[in-house]
Amino acid sequence: MGRPIDARSWEFEVETATADTFVRLGNLTSWTHNPGENEETADTTTFDSDGYYEQDIMQRGATIEVSGLYAATAGTRDPGQDYVDKVWAYKFGEESRGTLRYRHTSQDQWTVWECTVTPGEQGGETNAKTSWGATFTRCGAPTTAPVVTGP
Repeated sequence: MGRPIDARSWEFEVETATADTFVRLGNLTSWTHNPGENEETADTTTFDSDGYYEQDIMQRGATIEVSGLYAATAGTRDPGQDYVDKVWAYKFGEESRGTLRYRHTSQDQWTVWECTVTPGEQGGETNAKTSWGATFTRCGAPTTAPVVTGP
């Protein structure tokens, strides 16, 4: 039986407008992967089911929601947050699809999604830091890519 892994050791990166150039989403404090989001089923219950429900899954989807703190140092935004907020969030139609990749630092493969992004709410109270977040909705099947370190 393996040991539990730390939630904080997951990395999330978005591909910029420059192909194969990824930037990290920084200052995250939580994330949630929902592999059942956008699932659609077809009821296959018949008289032959003897009163028991039956179904087939016709569509699978997934989302990843990330939350954290709005990041800026000396007026410079976190590159990942900045790309989501200023570029990706303003794309429509086919152009609204982008690429998210994620992995735990113990893994040697990225999970790669073609997806859309929905910016999250930003805000805070008197003695709080400003929040930041986004929800990524997968389009199609996930793929994988090896982790490449250094040149």
